[in-house]
Amino acid sequence: MRKAASMLTIGAAMAVLLGWGAVTVLNHSGEMSGAGQGTEAAAGLNGRDAGKGVAAGAEGQAASGAGGYDAETVEKNATGKPTTGAPAGFHYASDPNYYTETFRPQYHLSPESGNMSDPNGMVYLEGEYHQFYQNSGQWGHAVSTDLLHWEHLPVALARDSLGEIWSGSAVVDAKDTSGFFGGKAGLVAIFTHWKGGLQSQSIAYSADKGRTWTKYEGNPVIPNPGLKDFRDPKVIWYAPTKSWVMVVSVDNRVRFYTSPDLKTWTMTSEFGSDQGSHAAVWECPDLFELPVEGSKEKRWVLTVSIGNNTATKGSTAQYFVGTFDGRTFKNDNAPSEVLWTDYGKDFYAAVSYSDIPAKDGRRIWLGWMSNWRYPFAMPTGAWKGSMSIPRELTLRDVAVQGLRLVQQPVKELTALRGQKAVVERTPLSPGGAQNPFDGLKGTSYELETELTVQPDAQVDLALRRSADGGQATVVSYDAAAGVLSVDRTHAGVSTFEKGFAEKVSAPLKLRDGKLKLRLYVDSASLEVFANDGETVVSSIMFPDPTSSGLSVEAVKGGAVLERASFYPLQTVWRQEDVNSSTPQRIVLSKPSVDVPVGGSQAVAADVLPYRAPQGLTWESDNEMIAKVSASASVAGGAVVTGVGSGSTVIRAKTSDGRVTASMNIFVYETK
Repeated sequence: MRKAASMLTIGAAMAVLLGWGAVTVLNHSGEMSGAGQGTEAAAGLNGRDAGKGVAAGAEGQAASGAGGYDAETVEKNATGKPTTGAPAGFHYASDPNYYTETFRPQYHLSPESGNMSDPNGMVYLEGEYHQFYQNSGQWGHAVSTDLLHWEHLPVALARDSLGEIWSGSAVVDAKDTSGFFGGKAGLVAIFTHWKGGLQSQSIAYSADKGRTWTKYEGNPVIPNPGLKDFRDPKVIWYAPTKSWVMVVSVDNRVRFYTSPDLKTWTMTSEFGSDQGSHAAVWECPDLFELPVEGSKEKRWVLTVSIGNNTATKGSTAQYFVGTFDGRTFKNDNAPSEVLWTDYGKDFYAAVSYSDIPAKDGRRIWLGWMSNWRYPFAMPTGAWKGSMSIPRELTLRDVAVQGLRLVQQPVKELTALRGQKAVVERTPLSPGGAQNPFDGLKGTSYELETELTVQPDAQVDLALRRSADGGQATVVSYDAAAGVLSVDRTHAGVSTFEKGFAEKVSAPLKLRDGKLKLRLYVDSASLEVFANDGETVVSSIMFPDPTSSGLSVEAVKGGAVLERASFYPLQTVWRQEDVNSSTPQRIVLSKPSVDVPVGGSQAVAADVLPYRAPQGLTWESDNEMIAKVSASASVAGGAVVTGVGSGSTVIRAKTSDGRVTASMNIFVYETK
């Protein structure tokens, strides 16, 4: 259902104003060593404009060209002009403010407006990935040729006389087993109809690559068998028996059906009544075979999501590893063993793409980044919800544990990487004033790190950190406890849901004393891949638009940051150059500020891309109401002082005067 020919050392405090060439090195003093001419502005990234009333006056931005997915190619060609970008035929939005609203993801799929929840009907056909999704009881639709750049299409399946269109799957009927396509191939969608509390399974078909759909006149193909919960069919082609197989949720278990033609179905077995977690209803099942890394072995994986409940503090997901013979699934592990898919609160209803060509060979899935505790309560305005990044799945034989599901970001994501910044080896100790990440800023980026952690140590990485350090999402590892955690207690806006400001934890063992983390940060999300994808934590958060700093420290014990690579990531929605030093937009910490007469308040601002000079000039429309002056401590920031009661506007302007932003100021009497 439901990214040294001649050496130049630059002080860390100037990192956002001065810069380097293709690859930047931050040394153990937090300073930067630049390979190349060192005349570009410091590496940063191109994020969304979260402030209201922003006028982006920059012009002549370099166009992003087509590029491959090899990270080394990105680094060799990073010369201040983008070498990667959209695939051939893709058209960026012409509006420079498209997808720049507060909290709008820059490389995750989100709807233009309305609600996005469960991914549905994920299928690959003739060079296109189809991403259908739940959109208030119908199927929204987007397509992509690279899993990154999406084109929004009209609603694919709308509610009808049989009810709302709930979750389901889609397949390529390559042999026209259904008879819908005159002997050719076509798409068939299999979904749940819901009406008056009754759920049944229906189908629809498309002969034009999913642009138009016809619902089967014989729907439902599986009427409700007298069950309250009977939904979310996932269909696969099972080659050994040359038949279609459906797995469908039935309360807190699943059922399997087979069909020769997608129209007539026979139940073959049931699984799960005594298996895994039964904290709540099972939803959105998936069934697929995966290779075991480093061997010729394969195993079947059955995944299910678990609805909102108090035991798991919201909705979550689990998986089983076993065997499948076309009719029956058998779990390799003890029935009581629970294998969690993701330890965060915001990875739900994940299902995989059908019909990815054999020459590719990957199993790729993604999930909905939200939770049924707060599905559409987020402070994002006219749109609600987004998808995770696509992830490649494999099985790995993990020491002591056995076969475990491994999730890795798809290789296509490297095409979004901007110029790489490398942080040198740095010892970490409690109370150390040094932050190896000084000079790095961003709101949409990829960060790869490897740390050596002593047995008694705790290491914290603060992401989306405000200038005063009061706001951040903290990724922490406690070696003594063997626990990785993500803490969004002080991550930003949380009032929309009681308990949203929370900390989640996952068991994680070091490998030979080492901890590897790969982090994907976007405007309102964090996805943590630990130890090459063995443990994953996905969380949404809603920080201030200018909370763009990051830091790492040893809270206790000793640790060494062995290496770190920081990649600003290109937006997939607008033709912008993350490597440019030309200002494009100004991001303000808030759209408005209330100040008492005689009082003052700090205001933060960032210039995007972050490689652009961060200096700003400020002015007030009415100094009888409020005065504004540049901050002495925060680059680009300002201090607003209330003079007389009333309202006015303050304006920030780049040094060239081409980009401005405004903020509403309300001054009030305290008596």
